[in-house]
Amino acid sequence: MAFTVRAEDFRFADEFHAGVAGKRVLISGAGKDGGLGQAFALAAGLNGAASVGVHFHTSYADGFDLVKALRDSGVNAFPVQADVTNLGDLWASRSYVIEQMGGRPPNLLICNSGLTEKGYAFGRALREIPGEPMAMRRARTRQHFIDALQESRLVVDTKIDGFLAMTHLWAGEAVYHKEPLQLIYVSSRQAIDPGVAVPGYAISNWAVLQLPAVLAVNLGRDAALVRAACILLPFVRTGMTGEYADNPKVFGRWQPRMLETHEVAKAFLRMLAQPSDQLDRGLYELLVEGAADAIDVTWRRVHLDVRAEPLAWSAPGTLRF
Repeated sequence: MAFTVRAEDFRFADEFHAGVAGKRVLISGAGKDGGLGQAFALAAGLNGAASVGVHFHTSYADGFDLVKALRDSGVNAFPVQADVTNLGDLWASRSYVIEQMGGRPPNLLICNSGLTEKGYAFGRALREIPGEPMAMRRARTRQHFIDALQESRLVVDTKIDGFLAMTHLWAGEAVYHKEPLQLIYVSSRQAIDPGVAVPGYAISNWAVLQLPAVLAVNLGRDAALVRAACILLPFVRTGMTGEYADNPKVFGRWQPRMLETHEVAKAFLRMLAQPSDQLDRGLYELLVEGAADAIDVTWRRVHLDVRAEPLAWSAPGTLRF
């Protein structure tokens, strides 16, 4: 069991409280010590949230430590163990979460659960090993193909299926209870500027960028009740990225240094302090600029502009039926 962060780093000035104060907050993927979900849970709980649901799947030891740390600070925190890709498991948590939140559903849902790949040569043949028999190479290539794509499948399932299921569940509860809900989807800068060797990660983070618009279309007249937005984060020092923290070849093209989780949490609360109707259906990228010892952190809105243009070869050969 572990709780290694300094909780005091997540207490911010009053100006950062508006987005979480009095809110019933549920954060998926919040169990891992040193992770983004843990940071969001601490930021919410230590800056005025009415209750904080700490969701985890396998990171139960760290998750219970986080709940204890929040409770020791006077926060109404509770654990939620569920596999977001197992719909029965997720549905079973519904009534428990509502009960823990005083009979009402969450009104701030942060979809953060996700995985990344160790990295593999996507679409490229494995390097040859001198003297390796052809039968051995075929076996090695086959196993690499299976292992790599199984890893990508788990990444894609956790992010896309998990976010889709959490949205369907809790947006439905918000509409049923007539309780406003703000949804935040945690994506990555690599969704719009992919890095190498992590295709499942880049693709899954791209896919969730469409969720705010898809949700609004499906909610119709109830769209004003459920506000949704995506945040695209740069490299943050977590258990998944710590090994790259001193390797600028990996992250240097995006930022002068990795962000710490409490820095991201502070920037996140600054964004949440803005009116939810102004954030609705937006994609927000967190930028890190400047020098490593003096960084500037700002938000900018990203637009996915779709263009259509006629094709010179198609018009003359118009098909008529």
